[in-house]
Amino acid sequence: MLYSQRGSPGSGRLLLSLLLVAAWEVGSGQLHYSVPEEAKHGTFVGRIAQDLGLELAELVPRLFRVASKGRGDLLEVNLQNGILFVNSRIDREELCGRSAECSVHLEVIVDRPLQVFHVKVEVRDINDNPPTFSRQEQRLLILESRMPDSRFPVEGAFDLDIGENAELRYKLDPNEYFDLHVTRNEEKTKILALVLKKPLDREKSQEHRLLLIAADGGKPELTGTVQLLIKVLDANDNAPEFDKSIYNVRLLENTPRETLVIKLNATDADEGINKEIMYFFSDLVLKDVKSKFLINSSTGEIKLKGDLDYEDSDSYEIDINAVDRSTFPLTGHCKVIVKVLDVNDNNPEIAITSLFLPVKEDAPLGTVIALISVFDRDSGINGQVTCSLTPHLPFKLVSTFKNYYSLVLDSALDRENTPHYKLLVTARDEGSPSLSATASVSVEVADVNDNAPVFAQPEYTVFVKENNPPGSHIFTVSARDADAQENARVSYALVERRVGERALSSYVSVHAESGRVFALQPLDHEELELLQFQVSARDAGVPSLVSNVTLQVFVLDENDNAPTLLTPRVGGAGGAVSELVSRSVGVGHVVAKVRAVDADSGYNAWLSYELQPSASGTRNLFRVGLYTGEISTTRALDEGDTPRQHLLVLVKDHGEPVLTATATVLMSLVDSGMAPKASSRAFAGAAGPEVMLVDINVYLIIAICAVSSLLVLLLLVYTALRCSMMPAEGSCGPGKPSLVCSSVVGSWSHSPQRPQRVCSGEGPPKTDLMAFSPSLPQGPTSTDNPRQPNPDWRYSASLRAGMHSSVHLEEAGILRAGPGGPDQQWPTVSSATPEPEAGEVSPPVGAGVNSNSWTFKYGPGNPKQSGPGELPDKFIIPGSPAIISIRQEPTNSQIDKSDFITFGKKEETKKKKKKKKGNKTQDKKEKGNSTTDNSDQ
Repeated sequence: MLYSQRGSPGSGRLLLSLLLVAAWEVGSGQLHYSVPEEAKHGTFVGRIAQDLGLELAELVPRLFRVASKGRGDLLEVNLQNGILFVNSRIDREELCGRSAECSVHLEVIVDRPLQVFHVKVEVRDINDNPPTFSRQEQRLLILESRMPDSRFPVEGAFDLDIGENAELRYKLDPNEYFDLHVTRNEEKTKILALVLKKPLDREKSQEHRLLLIAADGGKPELTGTVQLLIKVLDANDNAPEFDKSIYNVRLLENTPRETLVIKLNATDADEGINKEIMYFFSDLVLKDVKSKFLINSSTGEIKLKGDLDYEDSDSYEIDINAVDRSTFPLTGHCKVIVKVLDVNDNNPEIAITSLFLPVKEDAPLGTVIALISVFDRDSGINGQVTCSLTPHLPFKLVSTFKNYYSLVLDSALDRENTPHYKLLVTARDEGSPSLSATASVSVEVADVNDNAPVFAQPEYTVFVKENNPPGSHIFTVSARDADAQENARVSYALVERRVGERALSSYVSVHAESGRVFALQPLDHEELELLQFQVSARDAGVPSLVSNVTLQVFVLDENDNAPTLLTPRVGGAGGAVSELVSRSVGVGHVVAKVRAVDADSGYNAWLSYELQPSASGTRNLFRVGLYTGEISTTRALDEGDTPRQHLLVLVKDHGEPVLTATATVLMSLVDSGMAPKASSRAFAGAAGPEVMLVDINVYLIIAICAVSSLLVLLLLVYTALRCSMMPAEGSCGPGKPSLVCSSVVGSWSHSPQRPQRVCSGEGPPKTDLMAFSPSLPQGPTSTDNPRQPNPDWRYSASLRAGMHSSVHLEEAGILRAGPGGPDQQWPTVSSATPEPEAGEVSPPVGAGVNSNSWTFKYGPGNPKQSGPGELPDKFIIPGSPAIISIRQEPTNSQIDKSDFITFGKKEETKKKKKKKKGNKTQDKKEKGNSTTDNSDQ
């Protein structure tokens, strides 16, 4: 509370002391302070930072600031100590006029996080305004004939202060004629009047001077004075009189001009000219009132002259004088009080004080976006304002205080769906008709990296021809990111992995910006048919998001590989193949076969064979199968045919362009008796070139021969022991059989030896050539039925030679001995077995087609299946009358003869064999025929 003392009007004021009261108002959440008006600069108001619960150290980092409506320089906050102080002179009367309540509303805003506090600073009134009269002197004309107790109105004083400071008391200088009479009207306004105590006597005194003093109720008390000059008039006994001393009129503030406010009527008891009355505004009427109203002096009608505005003034007091026309006129007095009624004629006002834009799309719900305040100058229900927002948007208005709102986020944002919002804030009052105002708020949504790059499809299939040039463009990947700016900038990269022994990056690369995929080297269909890899798309956001797409690059085959001949070469001139053909063969007999493969695939690997016509133009004795490569006779051979036939076989594929290879076959026509010997020499000579060409066959032949020799030795020792131990049971017969041995790798070989006698322990000597089979480990016994052999017991890698090619590469031939038994592997080149129920018999790689070394296995259609630990009991050599029989003695037999194999003939029984045992010439001839038949295969 501020105390001051004023000596006289206009004198200086001394500030004695200052008292601050600050408190939280429980219901409203508003901070209240009070400060007296006219406080000096720097006057302490309150510790606002402490009362708001803020630390002094965080005022500057959190951008502590104060905003106020209207004059914003009255109060200020020291950011060093958090004290609210008076910054400039506060004049309550200038700020609020005669309003009973006067306060300054402050908004305290801090960021990080955003907080808004409302502070109300009440400006307390001090007695700094003395009572004031409108004029320094008031003149009154009073007839001497006026009777005692007559009343004469006097203008009162007014005080700009409020409350007790404006409560006025009047005092009149002591005199013998007049007393001061004070009354209150309905508006609690004091009305002053001089009351005549005794009749005046103009002859004694024509005028009287009185001093009227007005004192207010403030401390210290302030006073104002006015000089009353009373002139005593002679004549006219009766003054005009109004029927009321006070007239009350109510007008709407939008009442048009020239509207009749009131018509006054005064009467005078005199006669003649003294009865005629004229109406005038009293000298007490202010200029502002005269600008709003006018009076007709003859009729007493008061009309509206100017525009009324309830917001400027809600009432007007008009003092009216009624004067008669006598030489010494008398005056009657009345007061017209015009009350202005409020009309809803002011639109609400919207003020947006703070905008926090743009808003991130991942902003949490409740984020404050803007601070909005509304105001309506109307009063009562016309001044009550409600604020609303455009519906169906992710924002809402939250009322923080009376007529104060915060625009906050109500639901999640998604910039990819809506990057910009245009909000319309509408303020509407409760008047009738209702008035409204709108304000537009544009809210930009800032992007965050919440969308990974997206490819049009998860997988792409690309076809590339082989032998492409290095660095050629094979495909372009493209990903789209729904984000914006850096968050949408996509870069591409390979997802590195190993392709065989090499890194993926040695095959392909991808341009980081365009997504173009390049092949860094020529691709080879024969080496790599399918290259599958992934390309990643990564945006530039923080953190970055990644997505992958799979590329399947199929390398398309081109005809870039010529056919390769696989026919065993038997040392002809220039690498030609030599074959011995007996003149006794019939028409259509297959005498040789050309084998070729093509590293390409599909039509590019589909081979066909053509026999080139002879240079002499004569008809060829032979023809070649178009797709089999088998060379057969076209007619029976006779003695007139040239003994040496030179054949050129053209092997070509079906690619574009067509690639070819030429095989030279030398056919030697021999008599039937010479064919076996010549063939034997030919095969002996053919072994050497094949050994030199294929190193692995050298090791295979060495292993076969070593094992075979060991088995031959064991066979001889065993036979000798059997013959010496059981001479009575049988004898060894003469003969020169060829020994057939089984190697540990499973090949059965024919080895020419010196003539020996091979005997068994029972019966006479046999002409059949027998060899003991290798011992196999006894498999686990089982009472179950024998299992069918695994269809994968042999693996045949069919070359890409077309649908009609008859050549098969046998990468591994496996004879399974059952569970627990060893697997015997035979690298072979085999021909398909013509009999579906028989097995396949093939010479090993490295031996000629007429080789006496054979491998055998069951065919897929053979119903005979060996059980666990068993060997097949019979094999048929395709194209030959010979059969291979395997006999096994039970394990509990008294005679341990082991397992052995017998070479015989299909059409002969055991009895016929015994009869021909001594005929060596016939035996050699039959063996020669068998060899020739084998070579045909």
